[in-house]
Amino acid sequence: MNYSQCCEGYIKGVKKAVTAELLMRSRYSAYATQEADYLIATTHPSERVYYSTEDILYWARSNDWQKLEVIKSTDKTVEFKAYFLDAFGKNKIHHELSTFKFENGSWFYVDGTFY
Repeated sequence: MNYSQCCEGYIKGVKKAVTAELLMRSRYSAYATQEADYLIATTHPSERVYYSTEDILYWARSNDWQKLEVIKSTDKTVEFKAYFLDAFGKNKIHHELSTFKFENGSWFYVDGTFY
């Protein structure tokens, strides 16, 4: 599935993610397209203090995002692998179990456990 079919509508604010997995997929796309404001907006308000636009953009721009693999998804968690090339062109994998919360009609990223 390409960007326009999957996630562009969420990032542009035209659609709302109706599941934690859809939100996670849109957040991966936001990293790949360097949409830091969307990443901040979809982080749970209680966790936003731990993130900055500058740090998000640095991470997003430092890597060449290759693909996303969803391993397992429940109604509140998503385990995934994000494949990327780092600043030195080396293959890397970000493996995470993310936790999400549905609040006031929207899904939010809360935190993640990294493998």
